[in-house]
Amino acid sequence: MGIGSDVMEGLGLTDPVVRVGVTGLSRAGKTVFITSLVANLLERGRMQALRAAAAGRLKAVWLQPQPDDTIPRFDFERHLAALTGPEPHWPEGTRHVSQLRLSMRLEGGGLFGSLRGARNLHLDIVDYPGEWLLDLRLMERDFATWSAEVLERINGRPGAGRFLAALSALPQSDSFTEPQAQDLADIYTEHLNGARAAGWSDCTPGRFLIPGELAGSPALTFAPLPPERLDGRLGREFRRRFDAYKSRVVRPFFRDHFARIDRQVVLVDVLGAIHQGPRAVEDMRHAMADILTAFRPGRAGWLAQLLGSRRVERILFAATKADHLHHIQHNRLTAILSGMLREARDRADFQGARTEAMAIAALRATTEDMIAQADDQLPAVRGRLLDGRQAAFYAGELPTDPAMLLHPARQGAETWLDADYAIMNFAPAPLTTRPGDGPPHIRLDRAAEFLIGDRL
Repeated sequence: MGIGSDVMEGLGLTDPVVRVGVTGLSRAGKTVFITSLVANLLERGRMQALRAAAAGRLKAVWLQPQPDDTIPRFDFERHLAALTGPEPHWPEGTRHVSQLRLSMRLEGGGLFGSLRGARNLHLDIVDYPGEWLLDLRLMERDFATWSAEVLERINGRPGAGRFLAALSALPQSDSFTEPQAQDLADIYTEHLNGARAAGWSDCTPGRFLIPGELAGSPALTFAPLPPERLDGRLGREFRRRFDAYKSRVVRPFFRDHFARIDRQVVLVDVLGAIHQGPRAVEDMRHAMADILTAFRPGRAGWLAQLLGSRRVERILFAATKADHLHHIQHNRLTAILSGMLREARDRADFQGARTEAMAIAALRATTEDMIAQADDQLPAVRGRLLDGRQAAFYAGELPTDPAMLLHPARQGAETWLDADYAIMNFAPAPLTTRPGDGPPHIRLDRAAEFLIGDRL
């Protein structure tokens, strides 16, 4: 009988491996995060909060062939060239699972570390679409429950009116045809794409947005139905397909990829949700609560059975695009993210797992500035827009008390009563870095310290 790699590692027969999963909610910047993290681990001049690097214990970092020959390699070199080339631009987003391995040469610190000598640690980074992570919530819902939840929250979202009209136009007879199912699924998918583009987080099923080789298959040809349609031929067929989606699409993904993750990063575009308004903020809060509940170690159910004795030891929720705010507002952004997570944290028994909220910018695209307005000076940022123009930008003043945003969001407010929050799409700035420095960032070194510092 062969010995598994985890057992070999536990016996000290192989170099230890830390597996970090990276995902994000609605255009949060997963590809940029991984690319900048790897570049800054290879060139550690800007990683002073990573203690092993600052103390000189992290002697060398290099790229290795990835360990799994069946998973696409994360295209680090091409993405880095996009961000740092003569005409920098944002790379393409995540469309499938990919992986990258970094190896680190470490020198022990202290008396016992010096006696042990140098050692190697492998860092496996697994990138996967955030839309797939949100499918966690489907595994413990039946078709009727999921349908009710979707139809309760759909009003006011892009494309919702057209989908609801299509439901109303269904024939009264108890019938089912494949063209009918395809039309409903197409209209619902169009709604999901519009909602995601507008900044909504809860857009399930995730594979409807990134179908890959499953496009057009029955497992992706269903849609939520009202209660009066659940027991007819259409409802029974959609229930069967919903169950097939969970068993043949969602479960294999988490079994084959997710179950081996030790640390998890969830990137969140909090500023984008705030700009969209209270309903988008509440939607994001719900999505993060479901994610945390599913990650809870020791939780009974399907995920615990898949994970077995393994556990996700640390979960980092990172509010991205902190470079869109002057630094005096970064603590407020972190406090808002923490407030969105607090209820789920309080409800869950993490049994030793650590969670952290942090405001970051994996690639800093702006510099700070002050804008004169009447007799006031507004703390702003300046950067290059996507059309090449330079612009100074003030996003609005985030509240010092997160409840001023989270409470109206919980109460179902349609708009913010006393504030207007703006966003602007900046392009990557042309870079001139010193030898030994990776791309500029905000708190990426602190994120790395939380995720892997204890293993260094």
